[in-house]
Amino acid sequence: MNSEEEFYDAETGLESDDSCEVSFKDAMVFEGKQAKDGSTPQQNGVWERRKMLPADMISRNNLNMWSVLKKCIGMELSKIAMPVVFNEPLSFLQRISEYMEHTHLIHKACSLSDSIERMQVVAAFAVSAVASQWERTGKPFNPLLGETFELTREEDGYRLISEQVSHHPPVSAFHAESLKQEFEFHGTIYPKLKFWGKSVEAEPKGTMTLELLKHKEAYTWTNPMCCVHNIILGKLWIEQYGTVEILNHSTGDKCVLNFKPCGMFGKELHKVEGYIQDKSKKKHRVIYGKWTECMYSVDSKVYDSNKKAEKKAGGISKKQKQETCAEGDEADDMPDLQETVTVIPGSALLWKIAPRPPHSEKMYNFTSFALTLNEMEPGMEGLLAPTDCRLRPDLKAMEDGDLDGAMTEKERLEDKQRAARKERSKEEEEWSTRWFQTKTNPHTGAEDWLYSGGYFERNFVESPNIY
Repeated sequence: MNSEEEFYDAETGLESDDSCEVSFKDAMVFEGKQAKDGSTPQQNGVWERRKMLPADMISRNNLNMWSVLKKCIGMELSKIAMPVVFNEPLSFLQRISEYMEHTHLIHKACSLSDSIERMQVVAAFAVSAVASQWERTGKPFNPLLGETFELTREEDGYRLISEQVSHHPPVSAFHAESLKQEFEFHGTIYPKLKFWGKSVEAEPKGTMTLELLKHKEAYTWTNPMCCVHNIILGKLWIEQYGTVEILNHSTGDKCVLNFKPCGMFGKELHKVEGYIQDKSKKKHRVIYGKWTECMYSVDSKVYDSNKKAEKKAGGISKKQKQETCAEGDEADDMPDLQETVTVIPGSALLWKIAPRPPHSEKMYNFTSFALTLNEMEPGMEGLLAPTDCRLRPDLKAMEDGDLDGAMTEKERLEDKQRAARKERSKEEEEWSTRWFQTKTNPHTGAEDWLYSGGYFERNFVESPNIY
């Protein structure tokens, strides 16, 4: 381990399209046994994505987390060495790609003619993008400088490329685009974490930009704060909180979403509520639900009437609130979950989360989508950039259940990266990013890392040797 390792967390389709330069086509699904690497073997040219990892999650029971973090209270955790056993077998670049799990919502927004209706679906997409973080208490591997990840999903009509564009501070950039030129979705993430004694608070700095090309619209927002409780003692649990503002730069429509903190009795845990207004600040719709479950939309007048009726029916007394607000001394116990959302009559369902796969708790609580991200599809290995994190040996060792191998490889890669940085400093040479450049985001006017193009032409001759 070394002191310069960053510690941070980040988070239906269309028919195939021939516009992708190189494709990894899915074939029909068949009934077959899983291979040792978790994938379904190919028979008669038929292949399907894997439904399990090659090995069960590595146990974390024998590690004393307090010995690692006791000197870090109140500090920003950008240079704290963390044991690899607290990782999950994905890179942070792969964690970012999980924003695309619910791409069908973007396609739905593209198909709608009304801007308010488009906004409510974009809002549902923004919420769905953080849904996979529920119960994901392992941290992703820190990307090496120059590391990349590509993802092409023809069945969902998109492809994505991401790159680690800075090491100190850690900065990750991604760009996803429709295979039918319907949308572009891109962003830059500057993760900031702080340890507060019993919890780690993550601030995912950076702006998400979604462009609906047919409608000539651009939406921007930032993700909510995330807090992992009981880092030292007790059961780990996650909450997201903060205000997320989604702005349509073309129409002036705005959606303001409030990710609610746990609150009294835990009744607010996971709840998201907000509203959509037009440029004249007239409210049209209210969005509500849970980021772990589902999101609904209802007319704002209907929502207000329903809330008034609830108040008349009575609420929690101040005395009851005071009796329950004391915090435990040893652990922040997670409140009992109330998994259902009370649906207001007249509401429309915008999005519903898919169930986790069987035995997900033995596979780092991965979603079905996350399980496939480190998988080598048929014909892929010879086409990937040599910097793709599927080729990263420490990550692969951990996925295979080899903790010692993961630790050894991780240390080797860090030494290699450190030596390369010293050599560049000696030669007074600046690091040059390959696929992204700093430019002005035309919609926000702020500096951003934007895709410079060319990745899918697959000319990787000048790719750095980082593994």
